[in-house]
Order: sequence, then C-alpha cells, then structure tokens
Amino acid sequence: MINDKKVLVIVPARSGSKGLKNKNILQIEGKPLLGWPITAALKSKYVDEVVLSTDSEEYKKIGLDQGAKVPFLRPNEFSGDKVASIDVILHCIEWLEGQSKVFDILVLLEPTSPMTETIDIDKALEKLVSSPNSTSIVGV
Repeated sequence: MINDKKVLVIVPARSGSKGLKNKNILQIEGKPLLGWPITAALKSKYVDEVVLSTDSEEYKKIGLDQGAKVPFLRPNEFSGDKVASIDVILHCIEWLEGQSKVFDILVLLEPTSPMTETIDIDKALEKLVSSPNSTSIVGV
C-alpha cells in the first residue's frame, strides 16, 4: 500500500508462444522467466498482491512456486496471441472484484522484461502518487 492506495501487480504469462516455445517458463540464471517480475513485485514495500494471469496449469504451478497468487486460469478467449493486454487486465480485475478484492493502483509486469527490479517498481509508484495530475506511468 502506498498513500492508502492498494497496489495490485498482474504478471500475464500465457502458454503457446509461437516464436520461442514456452518462453515464459524458460530458465534464466536458474529462474523461470515469469519468476523474475514476480520476485521483484513480492519484494516491493508497496505491492499488496501479485497475481499471475495464465491459461496453463503448468504455468500456474510454477507461478505458485515463485510466490504469486494464481486464483484462476485465464479463459481461451483471453489467451490467444492476438489478445490485447487490456483484455487480460480487465479480465483479471473483474475476476478479483467478483471476489470483493478491489485495488487502487495496477502494475503490469511482463515476463519478457526480466531486468525490472524492485527499486524500479517502488520508484515508479512513488513518482505516480507524488504527481497529483498523473493517472499512469510507463517504464521503458
């Protein structure tokens, strides 16, 4: 929580990658690719919950082993390679709201950006809440 705002991190990791098979669970320095953003988010002093959004039982198990919550498997309609990230985000938020879990700030961390560190997340959240006219922030 930061400034009385609850923070949700969503890590989207679907199976069925076409370019590099199972890229989201490939090992990099002994950790699956999807584990890097999960670990960074779990170490944040502001993040309240880390959810892995996946369509795969195998990815779910790996995500749970990495410390994420995986409260659902993403339906096929939100799992294809042409599905927009916003659809995945909205599905997750709506599912959580159905469980009476409401958050004020959303952080989307892609497994394909494994160099994101906890300090990056914390500084971005601090910058966001300290800028009264800002509603979003993007790290590149």
